Amino acid sequence: MDATKPSLAILCCLISVISVVSESPYRFFNWNVTFGNISPLGPPTGDSDQWDVSGARYLRVLLPLSLYMDKNGVQQRKNSWEDGVYGTNCPIPPGANFTYKLQVKDQIGSFFYFPSLAFHKAAGGFGGIRVLSRPLIPVPFPPPADDFTVLIGDWFMKNHTDLKAILDSGNNLPSANGILVNGRGPGGSIFTVEPGKTYRLRISNVGLQSTLNFRIQGHKMKLVEVEGIHTIQNVYSSLDVHVGQSMSVLVTADRPPRDYHIAVSTRFLNPILSGSAILHYSNSWETVSGPLPTGQRTNLTASGPRPNPQGSYHYGSINVTRTIRIANSKSTVNGKERYAVNGVSFVDADTPLKLADYFNISGVFRVGSIPDAPPAPLPVRLDTAVMHGDYHAFVEIVFENTEYVVQSWHLDGYNSFVVGMDLGKWSPTSRKGYNLVDAISRCTVQVYPQGWTAVYVSLDNIGMWNLRSEIWQRRYLGQQFYLRIYTPSHSYRDELPIPANALLCGRAKPLLL
Repeated sequence: MDATKPSLAILCCLISVISVVSESPYRFFNWNVTFGNISPLGPPTGDSDQWDVSGARYLRVLLPLSLYMDKNGVQQRKNSWEDGVYGTNCPIPPGANFTYKLQVKDQIGSFFYFPSLAFHKAAGGFGGIRVLSRPLIPVPFPPPADDFTVLIGDWFMKNHTDLKAILDSGNNLPSANGILVNGRGPGGSIFTVEPGKTYRLRISNVGLQSTLNFRIQGHKMKLVEVEGIHTIQNVYSSLDVHVGQSMSVLVTADRPPRDYHIAVSTRFLNPILSGSAILHYSNSWETVSGPLPTGQRTNLTASGPRPNPQGSYHYGSINVTRTIRIANSKSTVNGKERYAVNGVSFVDADTPLKLADYFNISGVFRVGSIPDAPPAPLPVRLDTAVMHGDYHAFVEIVFENTEYVVQSWHLDGYNSFVVGMDLGKWSPTSRKGYNLVDAISRCTVQVYPQGWTAVYVSLDNIGMWNLRSEIWQRRYLGQQFYLRIYTPSHSYRDELPIPANALLCGRAKPLLL
């Protein structure tokens, strides 16, 4: 692209929202994926590209490259075929149409979608997913006056191909250039409210690497939902949203009528990057004034306890049959920086793993190629890492972070109960402090520097599921693996059949369905 051409503000890729309601069992969305230039942080110093996903009955790729579209937090029950990552299916070819079929079932809450192949996420193409309850099924708070999707994330002025080339050459990414709110720079996004009314804000961190602190000048926020789970309704002045996480807050317009800052800034980074939007009272004649409100220094609220108004699930009384300890690390392999999980840095195979599994294609991956626990210090090795999981097993996963940066981990296909989180080294005695009564359940968990986070998860969703770092440089350079949940039954009761429109590639390409 020519940097001298005017930048095109293509923004609906960031604010396009899927709203799924339940009067009818089906909803259809048609998306076109296109390409353009934007400059949300001011005049470009080079090309900064962004993709437009506009409206799924089908997704049409109008790009000169292949594409996946992942649905972060949507569990795809019994159907990892539709997961939208390289381990489960083939990318959508340039100029092609493809239909993703999603089953959201009882996942009432806030999620988002994004392009997952290579470093495409750096070009945008993401948006919110709202799963709404059936009209007669109540949620534990009154209906808000309106419902806003708020997508926050760090932004790089270099395009995704340049960023990928930096990593491919063995170097680290530069620092991000700024923070966007719904695809716009400071003060560019405006949320209009009426005095006295309460509004729902669905906040998702769709960025590449930065934990972000979110607050609204002069207003409190009541946390009501995290990634499809209703929470204890505590009130906060600011909230940390780690990469890949989503949450809902209620905000009441109970201040004098004027415009107020919505502030978003990085955490655990120096220097601090900030972005902003505007909360505009409908009867306001006064523009925003004063500095951005400061964020609090510590915040573990996202791991706090919750009630379960949708039913009782006594996870604390279930026998744990296996403990998996996950340790992140970085190393130099063949002169280039790599990131690893338990000493294994993931490399893509020539064929999607789910297809290789289905067609019994040997040599694509090996189950057990990654250990259950960090090994003794050994050189990091490259492999297509796949771990076995028994169907219906109830497991403990402990994420151990010996590095000095915050980690953010996501498991496709599942929510997990966050039973423990602390600084220092995890040991079996750490279980004495676990919350076995009312822990939060979510799909993306943070692990603080030199700390650990423990989750319980019931492996009740058959498939090939990606467990990855949501910090995209780390994921791209190997900090991920696949968890293969398997049963020999081969029953459609347990797993849906391969889709009729499944794309075949790699060594599966010459095979017929």
